[in-house]
Amino acid sequence: MPASLLRQPNIAILVALVWLLAALALLVQFWDQTAETLLDTDDAMRLVQMRTWLGGAGLFGGWFDLHVTRLQPPEGYDSHWSRLIDAGLAGLYSIFRLFADQAAAERLMRAWWPLLWLLPTIAGMTAIAWRIAGREAATIALLLALVGVPAYQQFTPGRIDHHNVQIALTLLVAAAVVWSDRARWIAAAAGALSGFALAVGFESLPYLAVCGAMLALRSVADAIAARALRDYGLSLAASAFAAFLVSVPPWRWETPACDSIAVNGMAAAVCAGLVLALAGRLAHPQALTRALAVAGAGSLALAVFLLLEPRCIRGPFATVDPAIWPVWHDHVRELQPLLAVIKSKPLTAAGIAAFPVAALLAGIVLAGDPRLRRDFGFITAAAMFLAAAGTTWFAIRGYSYAIWLGMPLVAALAPRVFELLRLRLLAAKVAAGLMLTPMAVSAGAITVAHATGLQDRDSFARPESRHCLLNASYAALAGLPRGLIAADVSFGPYILALTPHSAMAASYHRLSRGIVGAHRALASPPEQAREVLRQSNARYVMTCGPRPPDGLAEPARGRSLWGQLQAGRVPPWLEKVPDMQPLAVYRVRS
Repeated sequence: MPASLLRQPNIAILVALVWLLAALALLVQFWDQTAETLLDTDDAMRLVQMRTWLGGAGLFGGWFDLHVTRLQPPEGYDSHWSRLIDAGLAGLYSIFRLFADQAAAERLMRAWWPLLWLLPTIAGMTAIAWRIAGREAATIALLLALVGVPAYQQFTPGRIDHHNVQIALTLLVAAAVVWSDRARWIAAAAGALSGFALAVGFESLPYLAVCGAMLALRSVADAIAARALRDYGLSLAASAFAAFLVSVPPWRWETPACDSIAVNGMAAAVCAGLVLALAGRLAHPQALTRALAVAGAGSLALAVFLLLEPRCIRGPFATVDPAIWPVWHDHVRELQPLLAVIKSKPLTAAGIAAFPVAALLAGIVLAGDPRLRRDFGFITAAAMFLAAAGTTWFAIRGYSYAIWLGMPLVAALAPRVFELLRLRLLAAKVAAGLMLTPMAVSAGAITVAHATGLQDRDSFARPESRHCLLNASYAALAGLPRGLIAADVSFGPYILALTPHSAMAASYHRLSRGIVGAHRALASPPEQAREVLRQSNARYVMTCGPRPPDGLAEPARGRSLWGQLQAGRVPPWLEKVPDMQPLAVYRVRS
């Protein structure tokens, strides 16, 4: 290959090549797994939601019908997940259905959906690196992505929930904002993508807010940026309103929410966008006046959001029934703060924190350059990463965002490291770059932590319960006469996806009655549990594995129905159904 081509690579071709290599590697590694299990409760529930939609009143007739009758009967469950994801999955499924049967098409859809969203994620991350440090940094960023194994967590074949889509949209919005001072139309694209992201879910809201704030601050510092702010504001207002119309049924237009797009979130985004557009339109020559205008936009948005639902000041779970916190919510793994993970699982915490810490150090070093401290692209990229790092500190589910947003900073520092080490040969630079990849940094941190004697007290993976999530484990259960099953909330989505039965509960915060009922059924002494099951009209009780219900400790654990069943003491009002292994299924006697 000519040296000139190595010095000036075609970034678009390299992005496509890196994506293809990563996608094929993931597909080869996880293809068999897509036939064995649904990776996560969210993946199982998303499959249930898509199937229900496709089997309902038609694609458009049932667009707003997100009701799941088999969950928490008799009232069922109204999902707040975006139908846009279902539409994308259904479209991909329909393509595969042209040449494959239903099971194969569904499996192909589950395998390729996350891989398709990996492409815009890599492209957005690379664009950020290119903007703040040039082509060489962009090339190094692609190397980081190619060996960015920890970053692939949400892009593993089989992941059909909304997390990978939100990560991709966040990276695209961030890339659009960091490039918005180079081309006028890009600011409008950032606003449009922000509305789309709000429709998909609120997990990316902190990063979208940072992007909007950076555009506003740039207009304060430089009056020339007013046009970009105007375009962004108008696009944001239009896309947020469109997201509301396509996501919220007319009979809920007046109902606010803290955890998904609703009238309060839409109104806040529209007001902020219009005021920002007005501020950009007026473009007052005085910086103080421009600052007051953008501050007014932010204040108005917050005021509107909280005026329509004041409880949202406490966060997305403000309206959650407090009864589910001790029996489920407090134990959700992805919502654990990093400090709690450090105390109980130091090796896991080392793997989570290693690359974000490396990115933080890279950002600090880069900030020592006066030119970069004045560069809007670098400041925005650093602010986005800090938002992700802060989110990870409070809830480790921000980890994926921190890795993807940290890669551009590490890639931007790498050429300076190469220069400091006087690396001239391409092979030497590649070898050094490999040491900076998320996989190498995380593995190194775990190795060091292990060498110091640190050990995890338990595992997030819970290998002892893996057989409880295998598709084959539910085959015998699916053959039983239909009925309502009382089980741990983590099994609810699998019951719905893999059997025709109904589930008392699943792991979703709007299911408070079902979550509390399922917990009481398993955590209460047998006679009290019998009454709970009678009131719920449950036909079966199901347990699997050694993991007790959340929040159940000794001595209550031993006295509970779950504890009695684990000890082999089946109360007379239950009858064990044979040949259900590895599940333990009990029929409630009339």
